[in-house]
Amino acid sequence: MSITKLISLCFGVIANIRFYPPIQRFINKQYIRIFNIDLGEFYPLASYKSLNELFTRGLKKNREFNRDENIFISPVDGKVMQTGNIDNGRALQIKGFSYSVDRLVGESVPSNLSYANLYLSPSNYHRYHAPCDMHVESITHFKGALLPVHTKSLYKNKNLFVVNERVVLKARDTFGGILYFVAVGALNVGGIYFYIEPKIQHKSSFYTRSFKYKEPIFIKKGEEIGMFKMGST
Repeated sequence: MSITKLISLCFGVIANIRFYPPIQRFINKQYIRIFNIDLGEFYPLASYKSLNELFTRGLKKNREFNRDENIFISPVDGKVMQTGNIDNGRALQIKGFSYSVDRLVGESVPSNLSYANLYLSPSNYHRYHAPCDMHVESITHFKGALLPVHTKSLYKNKNLFVVNERVVLKARDTFGGILYFVAVGALNVGGIYFYIEPKIQHKSSFYTRSFKYKEPIFIKKGEEIGMFKMGST
């Protein structure tokens, strides 16, 4: 087990402990203060019986969004780090550092795809939603490291997205176009969940596990499809 996996595993154990309520409220308050979290859209502080429950907090009510099928919505709250078109099979993790998209998703991809890298900080809402109407064909889990994914680490570690643990959801949009939704783990955030495939988080000795569906699974635009959790399997 790598050192980042071990650290993440230990951190996850602590984050899932339900401390005596006054102590837990103190821990949660400190987390909110340190990361300047606004709970306006979420349930009140007393609702979270562990740090991981606070980290994976859900919205009190669904947000409004543009339902035009020609327009994608952001799947997460986060910072846009890079966007662009794939060039010779490569995309940028950050300026000056590129990675192989084929290696990222585990197969050869069309040359005409565009990409967007979105970074979630510890303060962000850590659930993700469908950016468009999606017909999911497969989900693949790649085991890997759990290196940090903040800006400094993106400049320090080449091929970071390819090296890190990740889950790749392959789908088609309403018009038949191909879409890859890639959830990349990070230090202390190695729990990657997609609700349509709970087997992803089952223990396995395999480096890569893929789940393919004879009948694609339909997910409606804006629907919550999964979350990141503190810790690691």
